[in-house]
Amino acid sequence: MTKTSALLLLAFTSLPLLAQDPNAGEEAPASAAEVLTALNAQGGTITLPGDIATLQLASNFVYLTPENAETLLVEGWGNPPGNETLGMVLPAGLNPVAAEGWGVVITYNEDGYISDAEADEIDYDALLADMKEASIAESEERVEMGYGSMLLTGWAEPPRYDKATHKYYWAQEFDTDGSEINSLNYNIRVLGRQGVLNLNAIAGMNQIATIKSEMPDLLAVTEFTDGNRYEQFDANTDKVAEYGLAALIAGGVAAKMGLFAKLFALLIAFKKVAFVAVAALIGGFSKFFGKKSNKTEG
Repeated sequence: MTKTSALLLLAFTSLPLLAQDPNAGEEAPASAAEVLTALNAQGGTITLPGDIATLQLASNFVYLTPENAETLLVEGWGNPPGNETLGMVLPAGLNPVAAEGWGVVITYNEDGYISDAEADEIDYDALLADMKEASIAESEERVEMGYGSMLLTGWAEPPRYDKATHKYYWAQEFDTDGSEINSLNYNIRVLGRQGVLNLNAIAGMNQIATIKSEMPDLLAVTEFTDGNRYEQFDANTDKVAEYGLAALIAGGVAAKMGLFAKLFALLIAFKKVAFVAVAALIGGFSKFFGKKSNKTEG
């Protein structure tokens, strides 16, 4: 494909993923079922890579392996390659590459046990001010890398910590260059014996009502496996993280830890900017749809 034709395809920002209709001989929008089948989405009880945790998915959610999550992140949502995840969770009834599509990226930071002793002492207003200031520098770095600017505007949902389940959740709103709708990053952190399980929902601010209603269900069915649970921490043998809950929210530790910060700085913005990168999508899923078309014709 020439550069010119690729740019023309990218300009049609309302187009969904296209597939060949063998009956009509014309291009037709791919359904949610077709795209999820192409991505080999799985349901039911999922054990995450490394046997770290399990997901007891209800029928309204499906899971993508790390390999298939990478396909969606890169070829479907326009993120740079090399995203190290434990997979993704998607709504079962939505086309992930359509405007209304969204997903939850799962990662794990094995940095040690994080004490929750400071949970009631964090000044979230002061923390937000620091995070906004940091986002200016991070946005400038994004621009230097060739991506659009992205600035934190505030909490979409203030942080809340559940001491009984050791689960933290909050949401941030970002003003993203090139998008009429601000980006939403809805965060869930599940504290474990040796690290933190991260679930980040990537969507637009216009979807916050849906995310708020769906994420508690996913939160409830996400648990560390036996031996990895928070309450099984052994102070005599287990590593303690070098940071606390405030740093976990701020993401300041992420820059020190490596990929985590850059990965999610990119994901937050590019779900809604590049979900319609039709040229990349057609290339990414053409093998699946091509095989389907040939079988139908035969």
